[in-house]
Amino acid sequence: MKTYLYSTLILSALLMGSCSSDEKKSAQNSDASIAVTVSRTTVGSEGSSATASGKLVAKNSVSVSTRMMGYITSMKAEVGQNVQAGQLLVSINATDIQAKGGQASAQISQAQANYNIAKKDYERFQNLYKSQSASQKELDDMRARYEMAQAGLQAAQQMKNEVSAQYRYTNITAPISGTITAKFAEQGDMASPGMPLLTIESPSSLQAQVLVSEQNITMISNGMPVDVTLKSMNRTVSGTVSEISKSAANTGGQFMVKINIHDSANLLPGMFVNVQFPFKTSGKINQNFQESMMIPKTALVENGQLTGVYVVSSQNTAVLRWLKTGKIIGDQVEILSGLNPQETYIVSSKGKLYNGVKVQIK
Repeated sequence: MKTYLYSTLILSALLMGSCSSDEKKSAQNSDASIAVTVSRTTVGSEGSSATASGKLVAKNSVSVSTRMMGYITSMKAEVGQNVQAGQLLVSINATDIQAKGGQASAQISQAQANYNIAKKDYERFQNLYKSQSASQKELDDMRARYEMAQAGLQAAQQMKNEVSAQYRYTNITAPISGTITAKFAEQGDMASPGMPLLTIESPSSLQAQVLVSEQNITMISNGMPVDVTLKSMNRTVSGTVSEISKSAANTGGQFMVKINIHDSANLLPGMFVNVQFPFKTSGKINQNFQESMMIPKTALVENGQLTGVYVVSSQNTAVLRWLKTGKIIGDQVEILSGLNPQETYIVSSKGKLYNGVKVQIK
């Protein structure tokens, strides 16, 4: 009996203490309020947007090769080296070409001698024909011989030009100014016609290349201004759409879009980028495209795998709303569900927020 009375007294004390604590907390909630800063979700006055991923590439990129077969005797190029247009980079053994050049020179000398003799004979027979000392057939034969000698000289000269053109491929120069980004051969290697030796890129002129889905490609046009975000550098630069592929046959059902970068300082080819395309809806929205809402990352509340945000109720209290988020663009997060357009959410507060706490909008 004593034990029962003792337990009853303890339970009563706990209940009274709990009620007292709840009353104090309720009193505090009714008296104190937390100053907060709020904002409203918007879709954007210009319409919707879509994001595509890709990488930076050099707008001016060339692969240096040769038309000659021979051993590389000199390789004055290293990866990362800056070169100027016309600078000598690779030399290839030119013994065979030099021999052909000598043969071509000898053929020119022989053709020149035949031409000189044929020309003098033709002029002599012209004078003889005028004095009726040579027949018309003899004059025609001399004319044909002269014209054949003239054609032989021209052929020998063209052969010399061909050898000279081939000789130029034994000393390979930089076609553009830029940076050597790849090297495929070393001194002593055998070079073959069409075999790539070097790659030169001009990083001063960069493009972003991204793949866009078929739902959004029709809403992109040449000259459209876009934002290009480089997550690794936490930097956003402006760009302009310069080229839109009209076929997705070789790109896995997506369309290639190229964007010229306006400010490429400190940017390097190969960097990963996100490109945001703004779409002007003008009252007409693509049925396959959903408008996205963006809010700042600083307004989010994370609890394990859950992400939420505090909204303001009609009683001016904070209510935690769980969200489904999408892509991240800069310091903004896309909200897929959990918030409605034009709904007020809390950006920052002067105190700790929790469900039901009274708030005062600044």
